[in-house]
Amino acid sequence: MTTGQTRVSILGASGYVGGELLRLLLDHPQVTVQQVTSERNAGAFVHFTHPNLRGRTRLKFTSAGELEPCDVLFSCLPHGGAMTRIQELAAKAERIVDLSADFRLRDPADYVAWYGKEHASPAWLERFVYGLPELNREAIRGARYVSGVGCNATATNLAIRPLFAAGLAHPGRDVICEVKVGSSEGGNRASEATHHPERARAMRSFAPIGHRHTAEVLQAIRQTAPDYQETRVHLSATAVDNVRGVLATAHVFLREGVTERDLWRAYRQTYRDEPFVRLVKERTGIYRYPEPKILAGSNYADVGFALDESSGRVVALCAIDNLMKGAAGSAVQCLNLMMGWDETTGLGFPGLHPV
Repeated sequence: MTTGQTRVSILGASGYVGGELLRLLLDHPQVTVQQVTSERNAGAFVHFTHPNLRGRTRLKFTSAGELEPCDVLFSCLPHGGAMTRIQELAAKAERIVDLSADFRLRDPADYVAWYGKEHASPAWLERFVYGLPELNREAIRGARYVSGVGCNATATNLAIRPLFAAGLAHPGRDVICEVKVGSSEGGNRASEATHHPERARAMRSFAPIGHRHTAEVLQAIRQTAPDYQETRVHLSATAVDNVRGVLATAHVFLREGVTERDLWRAYRQTYRDEPFVRLVKERTGIYRYPEPKILAGSNYADVGFALDESSGRVVALCAIDNLMKGAAGSAVQCLNLMMGWDETTGLGFPGLHPV
């Protein structure tokens, strides 16, 4: 177990994920935030960009060229930014958590298929552990290099994982999942699609097919159970009028004879020891199924399900805050595992109600 204050820095800290990561790390009892970088904001106090941190820190943004050695480096660069300079980054820190998509997939061919280009540093892919603790906890413990997670993939993976881990899903049937997402998923740089008059009150299908996070769901299924190597996943994404939040609604067809009791057993067994996964399936009440609204700012994932016996189909649900469990929160959870600390350190905030 590592003791004393660990020096951490954030590369590309001006975005929404970087801001959430900084918020968490400022209150983490085991770390000192050494530097935060932003090219366009270099020299400015971080609270000009992240106003919720006013009075919490006097840090100023520096340029990436001024980055000093540290113990752990969090990279929040845009996709493609870390893979082209990973050797340089590795020389700055013994441990790296990269929150982009650059090192999430194990097979270089998957980058060509899903991101439309060759990976710039394919030899590094096997050195990174996919940073979803519920899937790779033991591999993350003590790891030097950990990737971030796709927020939509995280919600989908947590919704359906018990069905594949317990072998309840039908191996010959496809998985169909719809994710509804808030506007913060698009980042803090405005575009025509995110311009307020166009984005407000929207319920817009922006990725009915071909969503890149599908690759992470396929990878997780194949890692979980050998019987499902040929399973296909169809993932669609819809923008809704929220700032934060992802709600994944996955339709999974089951083996013949699977009962609701079997489903309860699978979900409880999979998540009974998980500190941040809560099973939400009540008989009554407006919050009887997972709801992203009450998870804003928290690292929790609420998971639930409903069985349609007539079709042999289960609707598996998961709600998360895309900036937290879908990004910064999972990254800090991974940091705790990498350093041998209590996994929940700095992540106890449960969300707000009402909001």
